Amino acid sequence: MKLEFKGLHPYFFAEASPIALSTVHEPETLAAIRAAMDAHAVIVFHGQAFTDAEQLAFARRLDGALHAKTGARVVAKNRLGEDEALTDISNVGEDGALLATDDRQRLYRLGNRLWHTDASFEDPPGRYSMLHARVVPPSEVGGDTEFADMRAAYDALGPETKAKLEGLRVRHSIAYSRRTLGFDFSAEEEKLLPGAEHPLVRRLPGGRRSLYLASHAAEVIGWNLPEGRLLLRELIEHATQPRFVHRHTWRAGDLVIWDNRATMHRATPFDDAHVRRELRRVTTLDIAA
Repeated sequence: MKLEFKGLHPYFFAEASPIALSTVHEPETLAAIRAAMDAHAVIVFHGQAFTDAEQLAFARRLDGALHAKTGARVVAKNRLGEDEALTDISNVGEDGALLATDDRQRLYRLGNRLWHTDASFEDPPGRYSMLHARVVPPSEVGGDTEFADMRAAYDALGPETKAKLEGLRVRHSIAYSRRTLGFDFSAEEEKLLPGAEHPLVRRLPGGRRSLYLASHAAEVIGWNLPEGRLLLRELIEHATQPRFVHRHTWRAGDLVIWDNRATMHRATPFDDAHVRRELRRVTTLDIAA
């Protein structure tokens, strides 16, 4: 059966026809998924029954090397095991109980509600993120994820703004983004999170350009700090207008893959003190093939 993709938004985000990704090894099918990612930037695959090992293996087959230098690793031990490439996106602690509202892990994860792109604070940064829903709240409770198309946002800028952004570089720091919410790192933790520099505008496969922004974007290199941060804030406000955004309501078994070079995303609130939500994320590194 040929894999097909149905667009769910005028600019991006598609739904794939039924397929069991854990069994996909054929180069032709993997190439078709990559081509669809170039076109749609975000794709949801419903009904995926991944184990942790199968999710990691599929990510490697699709896109190679995995991101393991997560910010979460410096805050708490990974309850999912020693492989830091498998990131716990949940409100559950190592003992299996819901995290208390003042738990440090929960406070750190609140930063996921800021618009961001995964691993922009590393070099090489993230390319594809693959988030698998294991346990999700009822749809009326919340816990959706919003995505913004940064290609369409760039296209909508005026020529003068595009010219002003040309060649600019930005320093990204997850310590910076978490501090905006009042989260503090120890000196030892901060040494593990040095940050990284990246272009403000990226050229994607096929030639399209995309804004490369995140709550982690801390300063524009060569600009004074206030003006640089104002520029970044204005661009994020522009890029997250409703016309560029799609909201995904999770079903158990969903695997959503997004291209961090072409999108931003954020979690939305839910009653995490009383309702369980467990997802697993794997992010690949943006390394040239």
